[in-house]
Amino acid sequence: MFWDAYILAGGQARRLGGQDKSALVVANRRILDRQLAALDGRAARIVVVGGPERHIGGVDVIPDRLPGMGALGGLYTALVSATSDRTLVLACDMPYVTGPFLEFLATTGGECDATVPRDRNGLHPLCAVYARSAAPAIRRAIDRGVRRVREAIDPLRMHLIEGPALAAFDPEGRLLTNINTPDDYARVLRR
Repeated sequence: MFWDAYILAGGQARRLGGQDKSALVVANRRILDRQLAALDGRAARIVVVGGPERHIGGVDVIPDRLPGMGALGGLYTALVSATSDRTLVLACDMPYVTGPFLEFLATTGGECDATVPRDRNGLHPLCAVYARSAAPAIRRAIDRGVRRVREAIDPLRMHLIEGPALAAFDPEGRLLTNINTPDDYARVLRR
């Protein structure tokens, strides 16, 4: 299946003191390098959203089309920049995502607007796959003043990955871990 992957790295990481989350090191590798390795050979195109437009090590970096809109602006940028009908969107602060899981997300639920994992912590819309056709709905939400991804995607037809389907890819219960605070990072480093 032909799908693009967009890693959202344009946030300001205020709760983490402004650190570049994608550059955090987990098990001797930057999170971005871990994610690129998981996507290698799977996605037709890998793009990082955030920062000035440039090319780094085989990956294009593009700026947010709607600066200051946070992750929702990054999601919109990914969808309007995509060259495929289905687009994986991944937050740059998730060190444990795996290639098989990301491929499963990208190849499941094609009849829906979004394929989103849900665990005991709720939905994970920044490790999900969206139909490019969802871009206008995301833009309408932004234009209405919505800033939370969860609220913006609520009207979309969602295929949820949960329960046994998710557990098959997450035997250690850490697959969807993300790092937002110094405490989160410390917990990851202790594992």
